[in-house]
Amino acid sequence: MLNFVTSSSSRSLGLRAAVSLSAIALALSACDKKTAAAPAPPPPQVGFVTIKTQPVTRTIELPGRAEAVMTAAIEPQVTGVLLKRLFTEGSEVKAGQQLYQIDPSTYQATYDSDKATLAYDQASLVAARAKSARYRPLAQAQAVSGQDYDDAVAATKEAEAQILIAKAALEQASINLTYTKVLSPIDGHIGASTVTPGALVTANQTTALATVTQLDPIYIDVNEPATALLSLEAAAASGQIQMEPDGTAPVSIKLDDGSAYPIQGKLQFGEVTVSPTTGTVLLRALVANPNHILLPGMFVRGELTEGVDAKGILVPQQAVSHNTKGDPTVFLLDSSNKAHLTVIQTGDAVGANWIVTSGLKAGDRVAVDGLLSVSDNGAVTPVDETAKF
Repeated sequence: MLNFVTSSSSRSLGLRAAVSLSAIALALSACDKKTAAAPAPPPPQVGFVTIKTQPVTRTIELPGRAEAVMTAAIEPQVTGVLLKRLFTEGSEVKAGQQLYQIDPSTYQATYDSDKATLAYDQASLVAARAKSARYRPLAQAQAVSGQDYDDAVAATKEAEAQILIAKAALEQASINLTYTKVLSPIDGHIGASTVTPGALVTANQTTALATVTQLDPIYIDVNEPATALLSLEAAAASGQIQMEPDGTAPVSIKLDDGSAYPIQGKLQFGEVTVSPTTGTVLLRALVANPNHILLPGMFVRGELTEGVDAKGILVPQQAVSHNTKGDPTVFLLDSSNKAHLTVIQTGDAVGANWIVTSGLKAGDRVAVDGLLSVSDNGAVTPVDETAKF
């Protein structure tokens, strides 16, 4: 009886196990069918811009230094004791304004003496001419010898020459007397005086009495690499960019602290030689400086507008990445909405864009958003975001 019960229980457990396995198999089969029936996820959405040609202003930013347009070292032209200083240090002076007074007493005495000498010589000439005039008819009548007449004529010519000498000496004395008043040769800002009243100054001394510097306008000298200048000239010669007819260009100035100088300058000229040590060419701009913000020797940066590329191409900077070689790359979307990694060449930055020199053309679609989900030759769902850029 016991053996019968045990056998029946075994058959019951086996039947239950078979039923359970069948249920599990049916469940798994149903899951497989549900999984197979689920649709594939759509391609990732990617924002793109459509490339177009447009006028692009070519600019270049270069380091530079401010230089005075005119600087005059004030030096004495005569020797003497300095009596007065007639200006305020650090003030503005005008051309012709008296700055110093040198003791004129000795130069005034020399002038007066030379003036008297000239008057004496002029009186002597009157007497010599009168004597020569009297001797002429007497010589013709042989009342005086020819030698006496010739001596009278020679004396007249000597008196005339003596007057020329006296006039020259008087002119020199007048110049020296004028030089005792030391004048400013230019308008500008005068610095500190190196001498005080009572000091002895000498003609042609090596130390200037003061320096006058014209600060408005002021030069900005920048150095452009010769290679960049050659590239610019080649682009202009090929008609790729248009420059000003007179060869000038506007220049924007950035101060050493990064702030923008409010007044724009204009390029004046470029050197015709390349520095053998730096490989650069000097470019000089003229900038108005009414408030004297720019000072000679100050370091600045000059942004030069070199020309306009009438068919320039810009691409947003956020669309550009770099491959392992460091080359700039973008994802181009083809007509089948597949992305292709493409190497391009870029130039300078213009705002939030790069200037593209090769690799893109008008009509190309370049991915700008959702780049992390894009792969080379991968399908995408394009979204036009051209209006945002």
